[in-house]
Amino acid sequence: MPTDAATAPSSDLLDLLDPGPRDVGEDMPPSTPRPSPHLLDATMFWNPSGGVHRTISAKCQVLAQQGWRHTVLAPGAHGAGQIDCGGLPLPASGGYRLVLNRRRVARLIEEARPDIVEAADPYTMAWAVLDATRRLGVPAVAFCHSNLPAMAARWAAGTEGTATPRGRWAARRAGRYLADLYGRFDLVLAPSRSMTQQLHDWGVRQALHQPLGVDCSIFQPRAFDPVWRSRLSQRLGLPVGTRLLVYCGRFAAEKNLGVLADAVRLLGPGHALVALGDGPRPPGGEQVRLLPPEHDSQRLARLLASCDAFVHAGDQETFGLAALEAMACGTPVVVSAAAGLGELAQGAGLTVASLRPREWADAIAASLAGQSSQLAAAALDRARTHDRSRVLAQQARRYRQLMRQQPRTQTLAVPNEGPMLGLKS
Repeated sequence: MPTDAATAPSSDLLDLLDPGPRDVGEDMPPSTPRPSPHLLDATMFWNPSGGVHRTISAKCQVLAQQGWRHTVLAPGAHGAGQIDCGGLPLPASGGYRLVLNRRRVARLIEEARPDIVEAADPYTMAWAVLDATRRLGVPAVAFCHSNLPAMAARWAAGTEGTATPRGRWAARRAGRYLADLYGRFDLVLAPSRSMTQQLHDWGVRQALHQPLGVDCSIFQPRAFDPVWRSRLSQRLGLPVGTRLLVYCGRFAAEKNLGVLADAVRLLGPGHALVALGDGPRPPGGEQVRLLPPEHDSQRLARLLASCDAFVHAGDQETFGLAALEAMACGTPVVVSAAAGLGELAQGAGLTVASLRPREWADAIAASLAGQSSQLAAAALDRARTHDRSRVLAQQARRYRQLMRQQPRTQTLAVPNEGPMLGLKS
């Protein structure tokens, strides 16, 4: 029986076939063991389907291989090396929890005794990181994973458009907030050059470009599996020859999934949008299929490599990890020309500078017709320059340099109480 957008298949749907076996300080006297540096990542962005969760989890694996200790402090975190800080469910967020107790978060950080702390969101937890690191005398790093001014503009303007006076006012206020917050950190990292430049424009001079990474040993063209693809189409109630367009990520308003659904409808029969993720149910239709998030990298790579194109209309992305993973699989990408996605895909994929479904349909049709085939080699090269081991080695070097510049000294200094977009913490 066909599966429509109102029915989410079971979580084992993507495991139709067994994927098979997996290929996969100062100098000290030799007699003195080198202490393991301890990094703590603090974030409210801890939804398993989100890019931040996957990025931090990958960082944990790579740093452990390099001798680091790693702790995650997040709402709902559980397991070895993870601390649950609680939080209130955030409606229509795809599973995120809002953390409000700044003092408790700071106390949990201090009890973990890290050597360096990174805040992966710009809200209460970021202020708690500043409190705790000042007390511990260790460096504080912020990673700018979200474009808060763009989000604020969209929220304030509603259906009127972000270019309205209300939208521009909200964006300016959010920018001033980020400048105040990030200006207190020892180092600020941003995954795209455009986001880094925005931070510089706001006066955050210590912001550096730090791209995200992809595991090219898993996400590669050889992950393509035509037999599995055929079975997937059958299970989704689609004719075997249907062109499959895949989206991965949260089902959030700023992802503009409705635009993609309309574009696929304009393409006509024989095309389907396969959307992996969770959150508020996006617009559907006979040509839309919803799947649960895929947390296994091997199976996700198989899906990305086996579809005809990757599509993403989000115009507020700071990077676009799923797009990079698709590029590493040799799958053509059709993405928004705005923000991090446009920067990532420039010269390596097709970009669309509007939210008009017809323009998206035309770009997808061009991609399916092979007009982006000349970009495939450039896309693979770009993905390989973002190989996970390479970018995380750079990130670890930055951590070590910061730790050498700021040796740990116990202190009772606490930063001034900072507002959170006008709210008391």
